[in-house]
Amino acid sequence: QVRLAESGGGSVQTGESLRLSCRVSGATWTTYCMGWFRQAPGKEREAVAVIDNLQTTNYGDSVQDRFTISQDNSKGMVYLQMSNLKPEDTAMYYCSAVVGHWQQCWPASNYNLWGQGTQVTVSS
Repeated sequence: QVRLAESGGGSVQTGESLRLSCRVSGATWTTYCMGWFRQAPGKEREAVAVIDNLQTTNYGDSVQDRFTISQDNSKGMVYLQMSNLKPEDTAMYYCSAVVGHWQQCWPASNYNLWGQGTQVTVSS
């Protein structure tokens, strides 16, 4: 059984940084997408960053040039380095996965495996 477990969330001030981690266990995929998504109260879940097995990445417009997604397959880890955080980045952040090719990597609706989420709060 595949499990995703996020960690690293917390409360920070505007302009500070955080690194989220997602531990992936039980997966034997060769072609896949991994993504970070977030959801703020009263808002829809939005894609933040995605990465596939070929290390191709894509980012949401609001986090471009501030966030970086990466993975360490040897450790079964996916990371989201967040810099220059803003109050509008406040949300629950979820790690997610789907088996498939790059064309399936962006919409959150394509993903069928989710972690429990980790809260990020940015105060001004």
